[in-house]
Formats: sequence, structure tokens, C-alpha cells
Amino acid sequence: MLLDIETSLLLFFGFFIIATFYSSVGFGGGSSYLALLSLFAFSFFFIRSNALICNLLVVSGSTYLFYKNGHFSIRDFLPFIITSIPMAFIGALFKLEEKVFFILLGVTLILSAISLFYQALSKSVSKPKVYPKYMSYVLGAGIGLLSGLVGVGGGIFLAPLLNHLRWGKPVKIAALAAFFILVNSASGLVGLFVSGTLEISWSTTLVLLVAVVLGGQLGVRFSLKKASPKAIRIGTAILVLLVGLRILINRAFY
Repeated sequence: MLLDIETSLLLFFGFFIIATFYSSVGFGGGSSYLALLSLFAFSFFFIRSNALICNLLVVSGSTYLFYKNGHFSIRDFLPFIITSIPMAFIGALFKLEEKVFFILLGVTLILSAISLFYQALSKSVSKPKVYPKYMSYVLGAGIGLLSGLVGVGGGIFLAPLLNHLRWGKPVKIAALAAFFILVNSASGLVGLFVSGTLEISWSTTLVLLVAVVLGGQLGVRFSLKKASPKAIRIGTAILVLLVGLRILINRAFY
């Protein structure tokens, strides 16, 4: 799909800003990529595919830095990953009807906004709780399936939920969320490829990829030292909420 220069620039700067903000707090930005792309006349296959690709690139840098700084715990992370990877793959295999997709997308964006509000307003907890091992498998499977269906990495749901459950320290949860997004975005892309619904237009996709690589690196390396992560989350949540409602009204229930 060949876009005019004005639209290409709008998408470039939009994706750059999203990647910068989200990478600074350990997320990939998939829900906001979906929101922005849905405002244009792209097919829902293109929307899912490109949101996952951009997610993958952004969280790669975050995952590396968390690992480099010793915030990884493979033993604790594996239960989430073991069940989420196959479920994200299965979710991506579903060839959803357009109306069903936009209903799921709208609801997912609204839930994403709520989770961002919660993330912004919640206070960090110093004493984590201990939960049965099976909970990690169940949470990983459920969020992985939703991730594959809609085209997000799932970290935006996982992180607030684990913070609410007091699963671990905030930095450990952020590291898990980044890694979770990475593996589930990759699994979802494989599922789209196998199902024949992976849709890429290199003239457009390359613009988006350059934007998120630059924005992701900026966000990870500087962590927006002069900006409040809380304000970023609240501002992003308001935008995502409005777009989610608009999608439900204009594209899901028209």
C-alpha cells in the first residue's frame, strides 16, 4: 500500500513517539500501534502484522538492558513463557472476521487504558507475595491467547496484573513484561505466517520500523529522565481509551 508523504510522516512521528514513551517504561506499544493504524484504511491483517513486528523491535532493546543489568530470573519467567508462546501462536492462527476483530480490538484497547491507569496510580510494594506455580502457567496462557488474537505482546496486561498481585519487585515485573512481549510477538508473527494472514507492505512497513527502532532506542537509553512515567501512562491511557471507544462505535457496531 503506497501512502502519500503527509500520511507517511504522520505515521512515522506517531510510531516514533509511541515507541519512545512505551520503551521508557518497559512496554512495546502494541496497543497504541493498533490504535493508530486502525484510524487509517488498513486491513485488519495489516494492522495485526505490523503491530507485532514493531512490538518485537522495541522490546528487544529493553529485554537486553534488563538482562544486562541482572533483572532476569529465567526460573521465575519460564512458567509464563512456556504456556504463552503456544497460546499466542494459536490465537494468531484464527482468521477473524473483520467485525469480530474490531470488537476484540476495541475491548482490548479499553482494557489497555484501564491497565495503564492502574499502572500509573498504583504504589510500588516492597514485600512480594508467594503464589502457587500453576498461577504463572494459567496467566501466561490466558494473556498469550489474547495477545495472538488481537496482535499485542500482552505485557500491558501482565505488568499491572502482577503489580496488583504483588508478584515481585516492579523492576522484575518490568523485565518479565518486556521478555513476555518479545516471545509472544515472535510467536504471534509465526502464527500469522502459518495461517497466511501475515500482511506487510514494505513501502509502509519500513517507515514504521525505522520510527520504532529510533524511538525505542531513545526511550530505553534515556528513560525520559525529564518526563514523568506516571504522566506518560495517564496521557497514553486517555488516548487509547478514546480510540478504543471510537473503534467500537464506528467500526465494530456500525
